[in-house]
This record gives sequence, structure tokens and C-alpha cells, in this order.
Amino acid sequence: MKNNLIKAVVCLVLVAGLYADADAQRQPRRRTNNPTTQPQGNEQQNNNNTAPPTYNPAVSVPITYDTAGAGTGAPKPSLRNDNAFDKGSLTARTPLPYEHLRWDDALFAEKVWRELDLREKMNQTFRYQAQDDNGSQIFLDILLKAVKKGDVTAWTDDRFTTPLSMDELNQKVAGGYDTADRVDINDPSKIVARVVTLKTFDPNSVVKLRIKEEWVFDRESSRMFCRILGIAPVQTVFAENGKERGQTVMFWIYYPDLRATLAKYEVYNPKNMGQSRMTWEELFESRMFSSYILKSTMDNAANKNIRQYIKDPILALLEGDNIKEKIFNFEQDLWSY
Repeated sequence: MKNNLIKAVVCLVLVAGLYADADAQRQPRRRTNNPTTQPQGNEQQNNNNTAPPTYNPAVSVPITYDTAGAGTGAPKPSLRNDNAFDKGSLTARTPLPYEHLRWDDALFAEKVWRELDLREKMNQTFRYQAQDDNGSQIFLDILLKAVKKGDVTAWTDDRFTTPLSMDELNQKVAGGYDTADRVDINDPSKIVARVVTLKTFDPNSVVKLRIKEEWVFDRESSRMFCRILGIAPVQTVFAENGKERGQTVMFWIYYPDLRATLAKYEVYNPKNMGQSRMTWEELFESRMFSSYILKSTMDNAANKNIRQYIKDPILALLEGDNIKEKIFNFEQDLWSY
């Protein structure tokens, strides 16, 4: 009986010792406060009262958006006459109305799509880098200004079926986003926030224009008319590695609606600015630009571009010249000499 009592006391002492040891091991872990295990919200709240933390990609930082430099702003007009002569009548110019063409008198009618490469020497006036009282003299800026003022409507296709909203237009002319880190002025190794800025759209990045026109021979007046129907800027799309992926049309503008705006802008003349009384409307009506044909309705039942059935670029250019010669010969063959 005594031995059993002694064994029971020893067991109780051992159990009490093991429990005390386990409790001692658990208590330091409960008292330890590891800041890395705190919720993210508490960490951000503490950072507002203390120094900013060192940048860690796994931890989000405040993001702010700065769009102050996204727009180009309104042009500043000259407070004095910036010319030796009076040019006040330029803004009062209006284009002459088109001569009416009857459908019954249209003996010949073919639509032609052309492309202008603004990098060619003859087309350098489209990229004139200057500011005037009416703003930038780059042709694309003239188009964008007319659309944003509501003077003309931007369309999604060359048949002018769907108008382009202003939000969709702003997305097309957006220059993209750029992110910069804002660091602590006292410790450049510590990042306070990230600032997202909107890049300004560069009109010089658009190096091509597309034109839709129709050639009509009027048998009443016995002459050939060329009427431009639409103008579209063409933007080049690049991949992330800088390789060119292709081209896309930004929007279409119905040219007869644009004539009134183009009549108020002068065209740059590199030879003599004093005699440069030609407006953009007169330039297009006089066809003083260099272009090549992309597509026509002549012998084209499949309605394909030339590049779709002629892969070689040189042969495609020659096919465009062949279409141009057919249109020219149609008028010439009607006369006997």
C-alpha cells in the first residue's frame, strides 16, 4: 500500500513539471509581437505616423494619377500683328460650292482609295512644325481640333455609318500611361508613392493618311471630276519589342464637311511664305500631294486591296499606276484629234 502511494505522488510531480515546462514555452510566443504578421491596414496606418518603409514589391504603395500634362492647351494668339501685311481676311474664307453632278450624266464613275506617305518630300507640308494664332499647323492637329470643337464628325468606317464618340476618340489619341516612383526627400531609398501620368499624344507618330475619292465623267460638261469623299489618319502599331505589327485607321472624316475648316488654314510654302496664299482646301482640290493607290472599284469584284492579291510591293505600286492610267485614258479616248 505504501509503495502504491509513493508511485502516485511521483507521477503527480512529473505531470506537474511537464505542464509547467509546456506553459513556459507557450508564454514567450504569446508575448512576442512580430510586425511582419500584422494586417496590411495597420502597417499602412503606422507608416503615416512614422518614416516611409523601404520599397517592397510585395507591399502596395499609394498610387496617384496626374493628368495635368495630358492636353496641349489652347493656343495663345498674338497680341500684335505678327506679319508685315494684313491677314485678317484669311479666317473669313469660305470654299466655293461644288458643281452639281446629276446621276444621269455620270457616264463613268469609279471609287479609288489612296494613301499618302507624309515622309515623302512633296508631303512635308503636312508635318509643318509651327504654332499660329489658330494653334498647331500639323495637319493631324487640324483634324483633331475640328473634331473636338464639333465642326466635323469622326466616323469609324469609310462609309460613314457609325459616328465615333468623344471618349472613343480620346482613347485612340491617348499616348499611353507612364509610372514613376516618388521617393522620400530625406531618404531616396524609400518610396512614398507611385505617380501615374498620361503621355501626350505625338501627332508626328502618324506618318500616313488615307483618302477615299470618286472619279466621275460628266457628259453634260464633257469633263472628268474628282471628288474627295473622306480623309483618315493611319497609325502604325508597334509590339513591346519595338517591331512594327501593322497599321490601323484611327477615324474617318467626311471631306465635304471638312472643307470649311480647311479653307481657314494656310499651307506652308518652303520657297516663299509671302506668296503662300493657298489653303488646305485648295491643296486637296488642286491635288498637290503625292500618293499611291491602295484599292479601286475597277475590275475588283472581290472588293480587295491591291496588296491582297498582289503580294510583291513593287508590282502592287505598278498595279496602282495601271489603274491611274485607265482612268486617264478613258477621258482621253472620248476625244478625236
